[in-house]
Amino acid sequence: MTARAHRRRNALTGYALLAPSLFGLTCFLLFPVLVVLWLSFQQWDLISPARFVGLANYVSVLSDPIFGNSLLVTLVFVLIVIPIQTGLGLLAASLLTRGLPGSTILRTIYVLPWICAPLALGVVWNWIFAPTGGALNAILGTRIEWLTDPNLALPAVCAVVIWTNVGYVTLFFMAGLLNIPAHILEAAKLDGAGAVAMFWRIKLPLLRPTMFFVLVTSLISTFQIFDQVYALTGGGPDHRTDLVASHIYSEAFQLFDLGRAAVMAVVLLVILVAVTVAQQLYFRRRTTYDLSV
Repeated sequence: MTARAHRRRNALTGYALLAPSLFGLTCFLLFPVLVVLWLSFQQWDLISPARFVGLANYVSVLSDPIFGNSLLVTLVFVLIVIPIQTGLGLLAASLLTRGLPGSTILRTIYVLPWICAPLALGVVWNWIFAPTGGALNAILGTRIEWLTDPNLALPAVCAVVIWTNVGYVTLFFMAGLLNIPAHILEAAKLDGAGAVAMFWRIKLPLLRPTMFFVLVTSLISTFQIFDQVYALTGGGPDHRTDLVASHIYSEAFQLFDLGRAAVMAVVLLVILVAVTVAQQLYFRRRTTYDLSV
């Protein structure tokens, strides 16, 4: 067999092994994106035939103050959830990797909310926040409208999302901390580094690959959260918890305007791509992957 034929055979073998993943990527990611792009130029109510309207849907959505409010609410939601969720996950991971008593059990407990069905968790928390007969108000001994008060609805939803996802963040930070070579930490101790200096000057810089992964995946999932918000508030009082994902659902399956809903999905996609690229550019020259030296 010639070298050229050998390379061709290896290439065909590689493509054959990639075929199942490429099929899934095409059918469940690329094709839906193309369908959404096509829908964004159509007017369709799921019953009558789709009608091409050009950029009318984009003009309508981008000039809609309700959608603008939804984008603002989503931005505030993300700015609350991501820093607290990341900080708590990093703190929990630091404690759980010290080998304290009960750490093994706590590792499992922290992850349980994340692996549960989000809609089911939303229903449970809806009962906890219920103004009459709710567990939280029963503990506090007072009546508080957690999910119907415009000033409390968004913080309550943020608390539930943070509680749900902090185990996910903790899991990856634990993996990152345990992957730091012991000789690096021992050298820092010999140089007189204390616990605080060890964390800020050694561990945190070496956690940047993990931090990048956690922030990217957390931001994408937080921007797209729907289940819990739908179960808790359904949009909330005065649209205070009307996140973009919830607004897309309402526009598509309650108002039956799939064209406008598709435009909102495109806007969300553009935002997510821009945020991900910005994070990639920020972390690209600040990340160390090779810990062998």
